Amino acid sequence: PDVEVLIYRPRVAAQPRPVYLNIHGGGYVMGVAELNGPGNMRLADELDCVVVSVEYRLAPETRAPGAVEDCYAALRWVHGAADELGVDRSRIAIGGESAGGGLAAALALLARDRGEISICFQLLIYPMLDDRTATTATPNPFTGEFVWTPAANHFAWTALLGSAPGVANVSPYAAPARATDLSGLPPAYISVGALDLFVDENIAYAQRLLNAGVPTELHVIPGAYHAFEMAVEASARVISGRS
Repeated sequence: PDVEVLIYRPRVAAQPRPVYLNIHGGGYVMGVAELNGPGNMRLADELDCVVVSVEYRLAPETRAPGAVEDCYAALRWVHGAADELGVDRSRIAIGGESAGGGLAAALALLARDRGEISICFQLLIYPMLDDRTATTATPNPFTGEFVWTPAANHFAWTALLGSAPGVANVSPYAAPARATDLSGLPPAYISVGALDLFVDENIAYAQRLLNAGVPTELHVIPGAYHAFEMAVEASARVISGRS
């Protein structure tokens, strides 16, 4: 498919650089690539890398696997245009937050299975990985009260899958936690708040990655809820007088 991408480059010219393919969040049903603009600009400068942000199609108009195929199309383009972009095609990282993290995990599985492109790292920030969480009334009594609730989760998974979540035979390219084999995936960093609805599924996925021999770093942040860092960054901007 034709996929729009936004490209963020460091201020100082040098090459070849690593490249980070960023996938925005929004529960698979909302959001745009520009959403992560400030963070992507900061990443490009601080890490001296090129950041490419994907404008993937949203549910329910586009159901799975449409979004992950869009992300794969962007990944193939980055790999093929590496010389033009001034990036090192052996150092392609992928990642995102929430649904973007779920799509990054799905993309890692898809790239491994197709065997065309090597990914060096996956950055999963409170990733949305498991549709079965939406079928449990209270997966964890201390989670899901802020920002992303069980009701929102059930709606989003239903929109993505086009059917009720939790049924049999859901593709791992839609819900990565459904994958039976996690071996051969790129090293992973997973971060999630202790009050986030996704904390249990994220911990379980990290454990399964470790059991599959995938180098994995997991951070569970006490007192943090879903998308907490956006509120922190907004507060910092107000306090500092930045718009």
